[in-house]
This record gives sequence, C-alpha cells and structure tokens, in this order.
Amino acid sequence: MTRGFRGKNGLAVLLCVGALGCVRAPVIEDGGDDDEWVSSEEEAPGVSEPQPPIEALVAPPRASNFLVMGGGSEPARNEIALEKNVLYFQRTLRALGLAPDSASIYFANGNDGKATVRYLGEGSRELFKAPEVPHLKGPATLEQFLGWLEQSTQGSPQRPVFIYFTGHGGLNGRNLNNNHLALWDSDTLTVRAFGLFLGRLPSTTPVVTVMSQCYAGSFANFIYQDANPRRPVVAQPRCGFFATVEYRPSVGCTPEVNEADYRDYSSSFFAGLAGVSRTGSAVGSADRDGDGRVSYAEAHAFAKVDGETTDLPVSTSEAWLQRRARVGDLRRFLSTPILEVSRTGRPEQRFVVESLVRRLHFVPERSWVENIETTTPETEESDAYAMRLRMELLNIGMEQKVREAGDSQALAVLDRLLQCERGSWDTPPVSATVPAGSP
Repeated sequence: MTRGFRGKNGLAVLLCVGALGCVRAPVIEDGGDDDEWVSSEEEAPGVSEPQPPIEALVAPPRASNFLVMGGGSEPARNEIALEKNVLYFQRTLRALGLAPDSASIYFANGNDGKATVRYLGEGSRELFKAPEVPHLKGPATLEQFLGWLEQSTQGSPQRPVFIYFTGHGGLNGRNLNNNHLALWDSDTLTVRAFGLFLGRLPSTTPVVTVMSQCYAGSFANFIYQDANPRRPVVAQPRCGFFATVEYRPSVGCTPEVNEADYRDYSSSFFAGLAGVSRTGSAVGSADRDGDGRVSYAEAHAFAKVDGETTDLPVSTSEAWLQRRARVGDLRRFLSTPILEVSRTGRPEQRFVVESLVRRLHFVPERSWVENIETTTPETEESDAYAMRLRMELLNIGMEQKVREAGDSQALAVLDRLLQCERGSWDTPPVSATVPAGSP
C-alpha cells in the first residue's frame, strides 16, 4: 500500500509501505543534477568519480566546540518551542557537567530586545515577547554563522565541532539533495553552502550536526563534495542526525508553552544523550553497548523509539546505506523474518527493532511484509513506527551487504561515518543531572 504526502510547494511524494515500492523518495530535477529515484533492479547510483583516500578516525570524536543556531525567520514563525529547545540544550550541557556558556548560541533576532518570540497566552491568545536565552551571542543570521566559523579557525581549529539547529527548513522542489535552513531576517543556508563553509575548518576537524527542522534529511548530503551524492565524500570527517527525511516536514514548532506536551526529535535525542527529559525526569539509559557513555548513535536510536511523532529520523550513515540499496535488496530484507535480519545489527539497532516490534505488536519470527499485511497501523504515529522499522531493517541489511562485498573504498567511508556517529560530548569525568529550569 502507499500513502501520499504533498510538500509545501505542491510536490507530491508517494511513501511506499509495501515491499514492491520505493527505496527513496523521488527527486524532481529540471536539469543539471542527478535523479535519485531508484525504480529498477539496477544498482543505485554511486559516485561518478574516484573517491580520494578516506582517513580513519583514531577514536570517536568528543565534541568541545558547540554551536547552536535557532529560531524562525520572522516573528510569525518564531515559536516559543524553538526558544525552549535552546534552553533544554543548555540544561543538557549542565546535566553532562559542561558549562552552558561553553556553547556559541545565536537565536532569532538576538539581543536587540524586540518582542519576536510567538507564544499562546490565556485563552490561546497570540502574544510576543523578547528572547530570554542566557549567554546569547546574537541573531541567527548567515553573517553570525560565518563569524563563528572565522573565530573557530583562529582559536583551536582542531576541536571537534557539534552543531545543533532548531528552526525551520525549506524544501527545494528542484533538488531535494539541497534543501535549506531558514535563518533570521530571511537569510537562508543551503546544504551545499553549509558544506562549503565548513570546509574552512581543517580537513581533520570532525563535525557532527543535529538538526530538527522540516526536510532535515537533505543535510545528510553535507558529507559529499558539493552536496552531490554522485561526488566523493569530503576529506573532513562529518556526520549528522536529522529529525526526518528530506521529503517530509517534521513536528515540534509550536507556540504552546507547556513543555510536558512537546513531542519532537531533539527532545528525545537530548533526553537519550543526558538521561534527563526536558521536564527534568530521569529516562532509561540509552547506553546499549554498556561502555559507560551514551554515543550520538545511541541517542539517535533512543529518539527513534521515544519520539511519538510522524517523523522518520535518519543519520548520515543510514542515508548513505539506503542510497546504495536496490529494490531487490528492499524486497529481500522486508520479506525475511525480522529476527533473522536484526541478528547482525549493532546493539542500538537491535534495541530499535525490538522496541518497535513490541509497539506495533508485530511477530518477530515473521517478516515485515507478513506483519504489515495482517496489522494495520491505527494512527499516523504508528504508521511512522512501521516506516521506522522498515528503514532500520534496510539499514541493518545493507550494512551487512556492504561488509560482505568487501569493497575497501566503500568500507572506509562506512566505517568512518560509523566512528563519527559513535562520538559524544567531551564531558568531565563526573557528571550530575539537574532538574528542569533555567540554566
């Protein structure tokens, strides 16, 4: 069966839920760029030029240079939930033993005192207030982003970077590989420009991103030269985690004030990373491999299970693997018993599969296709859970296929992406959790 979605610009996309459907959503191109649609048994497109040698990471990067960009492009799109996301990020820093002022934070109109944050007061009356973010450095504009880059190159340019974006994203109907961030005062930042600007940092500086905007999955392409999946992966170690795929909007931008009602990717990601929800309560440990720390990949896995939303979270390694899949691969992995496919998964992947199987009341000894034919998701959220399980099985199956193929070039790219995604924050040896509230 299929389900339809229509983007803001009228682009219709079919979400194929059966085994005879899509590997990735189509990209409409009017010329110049490559078509990403996989509709036959032919191998999915790879790079069309030689991949330079990929240097392996000695260890998972531990971020110490933090950047936060947040807010809407104008007051009407500058919801209070975005401001509260930034405050939660600061509380997460503190929960892991880091100082909230250790991050460079740029939000909406910055410190000019103008009332730009939209929220609902009594009787759902629309009101506006000035941003109230401690340690705020300025507005979330392209100029400020470039200024932060310049400072980073002059200071300690080798420090691993962690970039968090909480705002709005724009859909590029001509090329979904190159969507954009909507910054304050109508500034925009495309995937291509983002990757190009990050190239100002040393090629050995790891960069990790967490993005929660609509159509965020497009930014998984910042690992490629010119954000073009047919071009080689850049020398700089890059990876990221995204609220949803490139052709779908995300949830979470609300003017509602009560954080207990918030359901979005970054809420779940940071809860998994620190073990503390945005309302200050403890959550179950996301440390699936038992090494005493929560990696980005483990926080991402936690978010896939925790987030009761219609989002379809994806990481750079997952997007890279899915892009290499053929329709035949999709049929095989979705027609094989779920237990058999998941056996080769990493601990956090098996956690995702087992958790989603329980939520969906699937039978793990049967295949995804057999389960979906006899179990109809009752809500949009449970439909998203089924799609997340589908994606996870494809991720596990494709990684096994790549490893069995033994292509040294492909393995070098995959292993570096996975090593990057196993990174974490450079936290002090003793961490303490804190209740919700202002940093």
